[in-house]
Amino acid sequence: MSDTTPPETAAPTVIPPVADASRDNWVDRYAPDSWRPYLRLMRLDRPIGTWLLLFPCWWSLALAEIDEGLPHPSLWYMMLFAIGATVMRGAGCAYNDYVDRDYDAQVARTASRPIPSGQVTPEDALVLVGVLGFIGLAVLLQFNWFTVFLGASSLLLVLIYPFMKRFTYWPQVVLGLAFNWGALVGWAADEGSLELAAVALYFGAVAWTIGYDTIYAHQDTEDDLMLGLKSTALKFGEESPTWVGAFYSIAIVLWTIAGFLAGAHLIFFLALALVGLQLAWQVSTLNVHDSKNCLRRFRSNRDVGFAIFLGLAADMFLSYWSGFA
Repeated sequence: MSDTTPPETAAPTVIPPVADASRDNWVDRYAPDSWRPYLRLMRLDRPIGTWLLLFPCWWSLALAEIDEGLPHPSLWYMMLFAIGATVMRGAGCAYNDYVDRDYDAQVARTASRPIPSGQVTPEDALVLVGVLGFIGLAVLLQFNWFTVFLGASSLLLVLIYPFMKRFTYWPQVVLGLAFNWGALVGWAADEGSLELAAVALYFGAVAWTIGYDTIYAHQDTEDDLMLGLKSTALKFGEESPTWVGAFYSIAIVLWTIAGFLAGAHLIFFLALALVGLQLAWQVSTLNVHDSKNCLRRFRSNRDVGFAIFLGLAADMFLSYWSGFA
């Protein structure tokens, strides 16, 4: 009598989502299984960082074009910045995860990331960094040479940032300096030089980043203490809402100065007032002991980015067609 028992089939490999990603993100829902670890390494399952990298580029571009009296931001430049922000944020995250792979393996929130969980080898992560960096260079070369050299000069900040939390309680400062370089690049791409308006916009964005990344870092304070790592969240402790409020206030002041220097009109400053209310909500409702509270307020900074950009775009459109330009 023959054995008619069907052979056992191996269960399909299920790649679990990263712990701090939204459950309904598009990578986990639609991307092929073989792509998911690399897309996760690029943080495409958590796009908030891409938005936060992109907005200073768009702000600066729009502010420069207000200075020139144009009716709307260059859609071609906006698209180039969107591609560049996506690939360079992906490259930066892959590089950061490569550097931090041993630390990430010891923290529950990050142990499921592709490198510490074994989904991507460290060597493959570096290959991905190289490929994305090449695409980013191709995008950068679409601009004038001043912008090319200016954009490339940010690489040192990108390279040293992952190591800062080993030595200083202020790694968020280095992150802010690197993450908002687009506030200089956007202006340079349009005008071929830099002016004080772009510098004020840049340092305002740096202060904004220090604030929101302090909120984000409060999710990891216990693990950072265990691993001997440092952050502004640990530096400020219970006083974090006060410090975050101070940095947000600096951001609003510097953005206001940037608007005046570039010749912005009332609609932009009204948008800034709304942004100030949103930032005040973050500070007044922040609970540094509640990770979900911190993550929600951190993510809400995408609304800040949209509000400022829409304010600038509306300023350009209304001032041009009303004859104020």
